[in-house]
Amino acid sequence: MTDSLMDQASRSRARKVGVAATIWAVSIFLSRIIGLVREQVIGRTLGANRAADIYFASFTLPDFLNYLLAAGALSIVFIPIFLEHFQRGDDERAWRAFSIIANFIVLAGGAGILLLMFFARPLASVVAPGFTSAQDIETLTRLTRIILPAQFFHVIGGLMSAVLQSQDRHLLPALAPLVYSVAIILGGLIGAQFSAFGADGFAWGVLVGSVLGPFALPLFGCLKIDMRWRAALDFRDADLLRYLWLSAPIMIGFSIVIVDEWIVKNQASFLGPGALSYLQYGRTLMKVPIGVFGMAAGVGAYPTISRLVSSGEIAEAYSLLRRAVRLMLALTFAAQICLTVAGFEAVYLIWGIFASRFTAEDAEATATILTFLSLGLSGWAAQTVVSRGYYALGSTWPPTALGTAVALLSLPLYVLARQHAGAIGLAVASGVAILAYVLALGGLQRRRFLREAAARGAALKDEPGMLDGALRLAAAAAMAMGCGLAARPYLLALAPGTGPLSLLSRATVLCAFSLLIYGVLGRAFGVNEVVEIERKILRRFGLARRR
Repeated sequence: MTDSLMDQASRSRARKVGVAATIWAVSIFLSRIIGLVREQVIGRTLGANRAADIYFASFTLPDFLNYLLAAGALSIVFIPIFLEHFQRGDDERAWRAFSIIANFIVLAGGAGILLLMFFARPLASVVAPGFTSAQDIETLTRLTRIILPAQFFHVIGGLMSAVLQSQDRHLLPALAPLVYSVAIILGGLIGAQFSAFGADGFAWGVLVGSVLGPFALPLFGCLKIDMRWRAALDFRDADLLRYLWLSAPIMIGFSIVIVDEWIVKNQASFLGPGALSYLQYGRTLMKVPIGVFGMAAGVGAYPTISRLVSSGEIAEAYSLLRRAVRLMLALTFAAQICLTVAGFEAVYLIWGIFASRFTAEDAEATATILTFLSLGLSGWAAQTVVSRGYYALGSTWPPTALGTAVALLSLPLYVLARQHAGAIGLAVASGVAILAYVLALGGLQRRRFLREAAARGAALKDEPGMLDGALRLAAAAAMAMGCGLAARPYLLALAPGTGPLSLLSRATVLCAFSLLIYGVLGRAFGVNEVVEIERKILRRFGLARRR
C-alpha cells in the first residue's frame, strides 16, 4: 500500500472514530444531564435519608445479575466475533452466532432473575447489613424484585446494540440510555402522586425504561438491517464457547471496577442515615465526565481498534488507543478541577434549589465527599479506554484478574477507612483502589501490545506509553485546584447566597479561573494534549490562527 493510500485509510479511520465518538459523547453528555435531572427528582422526592439509601441499595442485586451475565462487556466480547464472520462475507454464520448467544443469554438470564427474586429477602441482609429494621428490609426486598426483571431487557438489548455498533450504526444504541432515564423520571413523578413511598415509582420507571430504551430501540435498528434471530441453541458451538471463554473472567472475577460500588454501599449502610445517599449523589455527578470523556472515547474507538487488530495493524491500533487515553486524561483532569472548586454550587443547583428535603447542609456534605471521590476520576475514566485495548486483542482475563486482585487487597482499606473517616474515608478508598488498578493496567498494556506485535512480525512505533504525561497533568491540576480553592472565600464574599444567579456566577468564575491556570501550567509542563485541546477550542470559536 502506497503512502498516500495509507494516509487516506488513516484519515478514513479517524473520521469513523470521530463520528462514533461524537455521537456517543453527545449521547452520554445528554444522558448524564438527564441523569442529573433524574437524581434531582429523586433528591427532591426522597431527600438524603434512609428512604433514599434503601432505593440506591435496591440496585445491588440487579447490578450483580447484570455483572454475572457480563452485560457490561457484551459489545466488547461480541463485536469481534460478529465482525470476523462479516469480514469473511459469511453473513449467515454471523447471524447464527448472534442467535445461539442470544438464546443462551435468554435462558441464563431468565433463570438468574427467578432465583434472585425468590431469594431477595434473605439476601437483603447481605446487600445492606446495616439496615436492621423489618420495614427497611421489606422495602428493600420489594424494590429489588421490581427492578430485577429490567436486567433481561438490558442484556438482550446490549447484544443487539453490539450488532449495530459492529456495523457502525451508533445512533439508536446511543439514544437508548436517554429513553431509559426519562422513563425513571416519569415513573418517580407519577409514583410520588399515588404512593406514600415514592421510591416505588422510580423502581417501576426503571423496569419500563429498560423495555422502551435499551431493548426496543436496538431491536428496531436490528430489524431495519434484516436481523435473523433463529431458534438455535448449540452448547458446543465454537462462537458460543469463544463468547463464554472471553466473558468468563468478567462473569466470575470480581474486578474493582464493578465491586467498588457494591463495597461502598455495603459499608455505607453501617453509617448514619444519608451517608449512602451523599456518596451516591457525588458519584452521579462524577459519572458525567467519566461518561462524556472516558466512555465516549472507549466506545467510539473500540470497533476501529478491533478492525485494526483483526487486520494485523497492531502499531496503528496502539497509536489510536494511546491518543484516545491521553486526550481523555487531559479533559478529565479539567473536569476534576471544576468538581472540586465549585462542587457545592453544582450540587445545590441540581438537588437543593426549590427542594425542601435536600438542605444546604446536605449539599455541603455531598460536595465534600465529591471532592474526595474526584481523586479517582481520572482512573475511572481511563479504565474505560485502557481495558478496551486488551479486549480488542481478544484478551479479557488480564484486566479482570488484575481488577480482582486489587479488589481483594483493597477490601480492608474500605473497612478501615469507613471506621476511621466515615463516608469521606470510603470516597478516598475508592479513589486509591481505582488509581492503583489503572496504573498497573496501563503499564501492562504496552507490554501486551509489544508481545502481540512481535508475534505478528510487526513493531510498535517508538512512542511513549498511554499514561505518560499523567503525572504532569495531575501536578498542573493540583496547583490549579489549590488556586481555585484559595480564591473561593473572596468570591463567596463578593457573591454570597444560594440563589441560582449567585451559584451560577460563582461556579463559572471559579471554573474559568482554575482552568486558565491549568492550561497555562499544562503548557509549561510540556503536555501536548493540553495544547491540542486549546487549539481545538480556539478553532471552534474562530480564534485560532490559520496556517
